[in-house]
Amino acid sequence: MAEGSDLRTYARRVPYADPGAPDHRSPARYLWWLVKKQRMRVVLGALWGTSWMCALMLPPYLMSKAIDSGLKAGDRGQLALWVSVLLTVGAAVAVLGILRHRTMTLIRVDAAYRTVQVVVRHITHVGAALPSKVSAGELTHLQAGDIGRVAQALTITGPGVGAVIAYVATAVLLFNISVLLALVVLLGVPSLAVTIGPLLGKLHGAEVTYRDKQGELTALAVDMVTGLNVLNGVGGKPMFARRYRERSQALLADGYRVASLTSWVQSLGACLPVVFLALVTWISARMAATGTITVGELVAVYGYVAALLVPVTLIIEGADDLPRGLVSARRVVGVLAMTSDITDSETPVPLPRGSADLHDPVSGLLVPAGRMTALVSARFDEARAVVGRLGRYADSDVTWGGVRLADMELAEVRRHILLADSDAYLFGGSVRAAVSVGDSHSDEDIERAVRAAAAEDIMKSLPDGLESRLDDRALNVSGGQRQRLRLVRALLADPEVLLLVEPTSALDAHTEALVASRVNVVRRQRTTLVVSTSPLLLGHASQVSYLVNGQVLATGTHGELLARQPGYRTLVFRGANEDDLTVQAAGTQERISR
Repeated sequence: MAEGSDLRTYARRVPYADPGAPDHRSPARYLWWLVKKQRMRVVLGALWGTSWMCALMLPPYLMSKAIDSGLKAGDRGQLALWVSVLLTVGAAVAVLGILRHRTMTLIRVDAAYRTVQVVVRHITHVGAALPSKVSAGELTHLQAGDIGRVAQALTITGPGVGAVIAYVATAVLLFNISVLLALVVLLGVPSLAVTIGPLLGKLHGAEVTYRDKQGELTALAVDMVTGLNVLNGVGGKPMFARRYRERSQALLADGYRVASLTSWVQSLGACLPVVFLALVTWISARMAATGTITVGELVAVYGYVAALLVPVTLIIEGADDLPRGLVSARRVVGVLAMTSDITDSETPVPLPRGSADLHDPVSGLLVPAGRMTALVSARFDEARAVVGRLGRYADSDVTWGGVRLADMELAEVRRHILLADSDAYLFGGSVRAAVSVGDSHSDEDIERAVRAAAAEDIMKSLPDGLESRLDDRALNVSGGQRQRLRLVRALLADPEVLLLVEPTSALDAHTEALVASRVNVVRRQRTTLVVSTSPLLLGHASQVSYLVNGQVLATGTHGELLARQPGYRTLVFRGANEDDLTVQAAGTQERISR
């Protein structure tokens, strides 16, 4: 109960408000940083571990005294005395074992929590550049396996230190009995390490290869699941499934090799100490038979060596855990070494006061303040690049109110300019939590944004409305519903500048028309840029810019561009006949004029 209570108290203190600045210059330096961040606890763990392991050597000594001074001498008083002391020491050993285990558990938990915090904090800082630097599968595997191995490696700071000290203490005790037995122990334990060392080296080399391939396979699995609907649509699922199966079979062979080496290491780790114990017992038994040592000393020798199996086993485990921890720490420091493509200026300038125009000199796009502007391009990647610069997801010469966006503090830019992608992530949980960007939004605020996104039918179709649960990425609703939930979230954020990328591409014409008219009303007097080729959206924009080869070719209203730009007309009304184009163009121009 005490241990559980201690862990619960600890859990309430983490995550830390500031986990610290990790030393990610190398895996070893990172592990050492984790040690230094809880140095007092590590010292305490080493103290408890050393005390516990050294205390394990006391029962054999006390048993030898009880035998020689009590049983052999026929002195019941001495026998009772030494048995009483033995029971007391046994209780003390149990208490020390509990303290050691509790402290080392806290050390491992601290290392794991702290690693999670610094990794999450860093990938948040890297931000939009992260997907190009590391896959989702790699991060998943980092969380699932590497963090645990990093935490486990810190075990060497407690029982590992104690094991070495206990080993030396046992040798000293044996010197008092027999120099020969002491030399056998002193030379025997290093011999065990030499025997198992080469296998450990091969195992860790195989694990590195296996870990790399496993990360790649996990990344492929994540990509397949994320794009399953697309793969089904284009008929690519069998090809990806075949590729995954082939890589799985290749990984299986590496897994068998790792398992084979692991079984040998574990077998030798369990067998060699027992063989060593048998050897020392045989030598001491022959010495007792010849009278070189007493029967009590024989029992003590057996007890010393039997107790020595604990630190020897921990030394072998530490020799296995530490390299594994270093391999996993290499993954962690690799993530921590990633840098953002965007950096803040040393002397950031303040944001413009009041409404201000956005201007991208590369493309020539001007986004007027307080109006809805549309950007049309036959190549989505070109339009996406422009919007990325406007949202400062790439440093450029974009200006806001005549001042370079790159000279402003990034955090302030993020608070005032929101880029809402059509595939932005939706987290699992309640609908309220998925769309609400803060705790200050009332039901009325959310309902207003829901109506603007024409998402009332979604709320009605879900069993508990705003409290209904969404799966991760909202996969339990349709693509069009996900798109409208993303729009609800963007509108609810109510940024000064909203950049919408294909917000209605998955909607039917009727719903798209509702969204177009309602968003225009909700965003009145606010700066909004919409990337789309939908006539229903373009007809509501006060200004449309036609992008060709990365440059704004023409700017005007939707009706004006329909009349003046054949390429624009073909792009916007693909598949429609000329009469339809004329009618729609006239209707759009009349609506804009009104």
